[in-house]
Amino acid sequence: MKKLLIHFRGYKKQCVLAPLFKMLEACFELFIPLVVASIIDIGIANKDTAYIVKCCVIMALLGAIGLTCTLFAQYFSASCAVGFATSMKHSLFKHISSLSYTEIDTLGTSTLITRMTSDVNQVQSGVNLTLRLFMRSPVIVFGAMIMAFIVDVKASLVFVVTIPFLCIVVFGIILSTIPLYKKVQGKLDKVLHSTRENLTGVRVIRAFGLEESEKKRFHSETEELSKAQSFVGKISAVMNPATYAIVNISIAILIWRGAIRVDTGDLTQGQVIALYNYMSQILIELIKLANLIVTMTKAIACANRIQSVLDTKSTQENGTVKNGKADELSVEFKDAYLRYSLSPEYTLEGISFTAKQGESIGIIGGTGSGKSSLINLIGRFYDTEKGQVLVDGFDVKEYDTEYLRESIGIVPQKAVLFKGTIRDNLKWGNKDASDEDILRAIDLAQAKDVLDKCENGLDYVIEEGGKNLSGGQRQRLTIARALVKKPKILILDDSSSALDYATDARLRHAIATIDFNPTTFIVSQRTASIMGCDKIIVLDDGKIVGMGKHNELLNSCVIYSEIYNSQFKEEVQ
Repeated sequence: MKKLLIHFRGYKKQCVLAPLFKMLEACFELFIPLVVASIIDIGIANKDTAYIVKCCVIMALLGAIGLTCTLFAQYFSASCAVGFATSMKHSLFKHISSLSYTEIDTLGTSTLITRMTSDVNQVQSGVNLTLRLFMRSPVIVFGAMIMAFIVDVKASLVFVVTIPFLCIVVFGIILSTIPLYKKVQGKLDKVLHSTRENLTGVRVIRAFGLEESEKKRFHSETEELSKAQSFVGKISAVMNPATYAIVNISIAILIWRGAIRVDTGDLTQGQVIALYNYMSQILIELIKLANLIVTMTKAIACANRIQSVLDTKSTQENGTVKNGKADELSVEFKDAYLRYSLSPEYTLEGISFTAKQGESIGIIGGTGSGKSSLINLIGRFYDTEKGQVLVDGFDVKEYDTEYLRESIGIVPQKAVLFKGTIRDNLKWGNKDASDEDILRAIDLAQAKDVLDKCENGLDYVIEEGGKNLSGGQRQRLTIARALVKKPKILILDDSSSALDYATDARLRHAIATIDFNPTTFIVSQRTASIMGCDKIIVLDDGKIVGMGKHNELLNSCVIYSEIYNSQFKEEVQ
């Protein structure tokens, strides 16, 4: 929590001015009961209308000054809270972007979304209310007690007993609810996770007719969240009636003792009213303070959750190399092992092979054999636990990550496009690319027909996630995005699965004739997609079980021949 205070750096003035104006407002408010007492004891007692009017004008003036102070305080506190939250969001987003896939897998996407949105908003509300009320409430409470002593010392002893009791109730509830609110936010993570899964996989859920079971699961998780919120809400709800009870008992004692002392002439009626008003001010402020404390408790729990993300350090240290050697070996694996953080077993074991500049490398294997894991090591999305992955003669761990990934063009399994024009999406590959470069890449990716069907050409607007395009169209545009980059290493991770065989064949032929001659890695389930590669790597259970050209593997690798025969049965027969 303390580490987040750095985000107040640009808002020191607002942090001081907001509570200062609130304290000024509180000070003016404390004089009003004395003015009321004067009206009763002097103006009404002496039937002095002029004096009453004069006191009313003074009260109106105090109210106007207090309102002005309040408006300034509201402005400064809102400005500080919004600026603080904005700075924190930027810092959080930047930090999450710097984490490796390992940390993101461990934390979980749904948790990170909750902390970027719900938690930050809760902290923003906490900061806003704290600046406005945290100083005002104590000033009113203790100021009212001091003013009561000025009015009458003996009657004010009620305040001395009441305030400690109120503090015990308020702070006792705070300490008991902070850990409970943290648990509530954790359950909110689970609900968000389920919601995200259901929305992402809505077609799969409907295809398998699992709507009812998913509804039951979601209902169960929301019930848990509701019960947790209800439990902590009940504890927090004790604060208001408890403070009301204590203050009202104190008021009853105050009026009872005040009435006796008025009869004996030790107190005036105006002084009793003033003491009553001060006690009422304490009650109102403590109710505000109670609500503030509930908000602060939530904000502290959320701030600690945000801090836990910021405290998560990336396991990958950025290197310094920004230029590889002029070596004919483009990529080299040396006995590489990979194990994911949440897995007890190795995903890849003893991977060793070389790829020369301009070569095409096919990677094939069954589901879960480690194909995507292997190519993720090249761009250093994950680090090897043992062994090395070298690019242009240097271990990928020695490279500046930004430089390394600038030299790699990757098309992931899931074709991801962003809301915007086709031109904007393809410029992710190269922000300085001309329309001619973009059209050339589209032509190589066999996506010219996609462009021809779009009304505005490169200015055609793609919806979020590419929803207004088919799966094959999305894949070809993501391939074009990678080709715009003109990378030294091109990685196609099962990126033609939605293409027909004829389009896939034309795409492979076009890639083979690219003038910038990249080292190409083609991950595929289809033997037809990798048959023409210079080298084919066959994976099974994270190990290389075959390596060579197509014809060699048909005779030497059982798994490869089985995959081939299963896809070309008619030709074999």
